[in-house]
Amino acid sequence: MTNPIVTSFWDKPTGSWQYVFHDPNTMKGAIVDPVLDFDPLSGATRTHNAQRILDYVQETGIEVEWVLDTHPHADHFSAASWLAARLEGARTGIGERVVGVQKLWKEIYHLGDLPEDGSQWDRLFADGDLFMVGKVPVLVLFSPGHTLASVTYVAGDAAFVHDTLMMPDSGSSRADFPGGSSHDLYQSIQRILSLPEETRIFVGHDYAPNGREPLCEATVAEHRASNVHFASDPTEEDFRKVRNARDATLPLPRLMLAALQVNIRGGRVPEAEANGRSYLKIPLDQFDPR
Repeated sequence: MTNPIVTSFWDKPTGSWQYVFHDPNTMKGAIVDPVLDFDPLSGATRTHNAQRILDYVQETGIEVEWVLDTHPHADHFSAASWLAARLEGARTGIGERVVGVQKLWKEIYHLGDLPEDGSQWDRLFADGDLFMVGKVPVLVLFSPGHTLASVTYVAGDAAFVHDTLMMPDSGSSRADFPGGSSHDLYQSIQRILSLPEETRIFVGHDYAPNGREPLCEATVAEHRASNVHFASDPTEEDFRKVRNARDATLPLPRLMLAALQVNIRGGRVPEAEANGRSYLKIPLDQFDPR
């Protein structure tokens, strides 16, 4: 089995990690969870993050075959569509349960004309699907809990889990969004932590607690030994009690209501109206403030 070279890209405003992994032998690669910049005060979208990734793969000579989303994000816009349009031959992909997220948020946003069949991506992956990036095998694990559609991409010895696990000193990600479930999250994390101990787990966020530098990688063995939510081998009941209590104190992500209506479209903003501008909808009084 060929293991990939992984390069990470940090987006400080959203605390997000983005990744490029590639096969060093064939130079074929994939992008995971790229960020499209958005300023909620001005409404401006920018491509600084996506351009950094584009410059990197072009300068390095990586032939990008896939631009992958792990789930529709609530804290940043996806740049998958923008990047795929600029990388010849690149296809977009996400887990097949995204259709459930589309259906849920289509109702919240009252988007009567939005296709809820996942057709905004080139491929919808099912649990257990296996595909190749060069000579690197990529296994798709359905990993619900944070959202009802989350997947993990296990590329050789690298697992891209995004909002399922955090770094060991932060534990796990929240499970209180619409469609989320602490029960499902527990089961998903148990499955991820059953991967070989040397598997490198790459997370989607890090908020650098206690002033340390942002980090993105820890092995399965390190999570088993020191993850603050799992090192003690908790029962599901104990984990859910901790996770649900923590989630009850968390505010909604500041970009959630803007981001999801873009991300359920595969990272595309709504179509321009007659004046040539696109508009986002904010459902008033749908959620209680915290």
